[in-house]
Formats: sequence, structure tokens, C-alpha cells
Amino acid sequence: MSSLIRVPLFFAAFVLLGLLFGFLTFKVLSFSRTVEVPQVTDMTLLEANEALNKAGLYLKIEGEDYDPTVQSGKILRQDVPAGNKVKERRAIRVVVSKGPRVFSLPLLVNDTLPDAETALLEKGLKIGRTISVHSDSVEKGRVVAQSPEPDERLTGPITVLVSLGPYEVTYYCPDFQNKSLSEVKETAGKLGLTVETKGPGDLVTGQKPKPGALVRTGDTIYLDMQGGTAQ
Repeated sequence: MSSLIRVPLFFAAFVLLGLLFGFLTFKVLSFSRTVEVPQVTDMTLLEANEALNKAGLYLKIEGEDYDPTVQSGKILRQDVPAGNKVKERRAIRVVVSKGPRVFSLPLLVNDTLPDAETALLEKGLKIGRTISVHSDSVEKGRVVAQSPEPDERLTGPITVLVSLGPYEVTYYCPDFQNKSLSEVKETAGKLGLTVETKGPGDLVTGQKPKPGALVRTGDTIYLDMQGGTAQ
């Protein structure tokens, strides 16, 4: 009779020990240690995987995205910021950079600045920097050069050089008094000056600016005219 009682007791004790062991195992697993998340942005996948493994974590790639500043193939962002504490063996999700988005740039040279801006806006782009330069060959207000050029990869801001026209040259104003209008126009044309006359006749009797004053290409010389013949 006693042996019949011992068997159920041993069985019950075995079951209780099994339940106790399972409970303790659950507690140990549920209260696993926490670790600090390392910085993996701007790392290669190999470097990031190694850094996470050392911290007791593992890497999970969540996707890819374009970025003009982070090199293609490197980690662009991570779902848990560096320095945060997480449970050991957790996956850290990352997004990998695809590098800068490649656009097809239009040719902007010889366009006016507004036309160049419009052409870029149609492609979802805009001018990042405008530099004014003097040019003897390109009309004022038009694009002299661009960077990048149409066949180059877009990796940063678009820069355009816009013409200011030819350099302004400074002269001492000639003495036009007692000169004929034809003589004045010939000299003024060579210096890039404009002439305006007041009064009838072909002989210069006064001028503004005065002889010897500083003038620049494009300035206007005002002349008082009277009848007569140049001396």
C-alpha cells in the first residue's frame, strides 16, 4: 500500500520541480541585461554589424534612401539613437544610403538667369549659388557657365556664373570743346561713351562732365552745340 502512495508523490514532486524550473527560466530570460546602442550611422554594413555584435545586438536592414551627404552603401539612419539602453539581443533597424539622387541637368549657358531658374524648377531643382563675372563675349544677365555641367553627376548645389558684361573702364574725359560733332562721336565711340547734344549747330561750345573728369564706359557726355566750323 505504501509503495502505491509513493509513486504519485514522486510524480507530483517531479511535475512541481519542472514547473519551478520553467518559471525560473522565464524570469531569467525576461530580465535579460540591457546594453547601450552604439553609433552606427555613416558606417559600412560590415562595420555596423561588427559594432552591434560586440554590444550584444544585431543588425536588421529596413530599407534604402537617397542622401547627398552620406556615401552610398553606408548607414544613413538607425531606429534607436546611439546611447539609448535596450534589451540584449535586440535588432537595430537601419536605413542604408543610396548616395545622391542623379538628375539630368539642362544646359543653362547663354540662358537669362530667369530662364535658367525656370528650366531647373521644371526638373525639381534650383540654383544653389550665383556668381557674377565680367564677360566680353556674353551679354549682361546671361549664364556664362554652370557647375555641374549637363553630362556630370549632381552631387551638390548647382552654381551658375552670370555675365556682368564687359569690364567698366575709367577714363579722363577728353576735351571736346571747339570740336565738330562728327569728331566727338568718333572719339566717344572708341571710349564706349554716349553723346547727347543740346542746341543747333555742329560746334561744341560746352560739355559736361568737364575735360579731365573721370568717366566710365557707358557714361553719357552732354554737349552744348552752336553753329560754326571747328578750328
